[in-house]
Amino acid sequence: METVKLYLEKAKPARKQSFENLTIFPLLAPDGQEPDYLTLEQAIDSDMIRITELEGGANVPELKLVNRGTQSVLIIEGEELVGAKQNRIVNASFLVAGKTEVVLPVSCVEQGRWHYDTNEFASGKRMMHPSLRRQHQQDVKSSLDRGEGYCSDQGRIWDDIAEKSSRMQVHAPTGAMAAVFESCKGRLSEYLNAFHRIDWQVGAVFAINGEILGLECFGYADTLTRFFEKLVQSYALDALDSPTEQPQKSVPPNAAERFVKAVGKSRGQRHPSLGLGENLTFESRTVSGAALLEKGRVLHLSAFKKEAGNGSAGVKYTRYSQRRSRRAPTAIFD
Repeated sequence: METVKLYLEKAKPARKQSFENLTIFPLLAPDGQEPDYLTLEQAIDSDMIRITELEGGANVPELKLVNRGTQSVLIIEGEELVGAKQNRIVNASFLVAGKTEVVLPVSCVEQGRWHYDTNEFASGKRMMHPSLRRQHQQDVKSSLDRGEGYCSDQGRIWDDIAEKSSRMQVHAPTGAMAAVFESCKGRLSEYLNAFHRIDWQVGAVFAINGEILGLECFGYADTLTRFFEKLVQSYALDALDSPTEQPQKSVPPNAAERFVKAVGKSRGQRHPSLGLGENLTFESRTVSGAALLEKGRVLHLSAFKKEAGNGSAGVKYTRYSQRRSRRAPTAIFD
């Protein structure tokens, strides 16, 4: 955790921004450096990487990713991929080197479809809502602790999406997470218009109904810029699903700083990555999270406040989550 702790000591909370029941504290870390990788969305849009179902037979918790370019590609846990036989989200953050091929561990976020819409996946330009990401992260950590790779609890994900769709009165014919976002597009745009990224921002602490819920950070301000709207939308979706009839609670000025310090004091465990660097999972009595580290730097860090009364999450694995995603990257060359 020393690398994470040093990183967080440099990340300073700025003045909060609020809209309705969502509050965001920008985290600043001025260094002026530029990333030496592309994001997943950049790489897909430039046709540098190709993501497909597995050859010889599609498999729900695994996809084939081929990086045809020379630059590394940063993939963030919770990013949505749309198309092929069903929409998926990525189970952990990875940095995939140029000219390599990996089997990517994923989870389905569209239960009711199993036929091709497209041959290749595109970026959904969304991230899984944080209330589900928190539990999903714990499930992947439990799988890693058992030596079973970056697996999730697929049944839990389907149940959560179905329950959110029901609460928010969303008609989702294939049970797609995307349908929930699309149905709230107008309201989500109001949240997007209310928040803005500021100079030197590398992350943010998020609060709903006056309570700090999570933190998201990146190694570079440029990367935060590319994920800012996705993150705001993901937390805004949970904010819309968490209405309160009580007067809006104000988030204490030092709450974000206390949360950042709590993350830095957590105990971590390192895991071999499917790409470059290594993955770190961590938790304490009050927070849990994960990070991607490479060459002494933090490329991505996410953390969530634990639910009251919960320690390490129990895990209910389906037949899909028994698949091991521990295959090593394969080098490819022109």
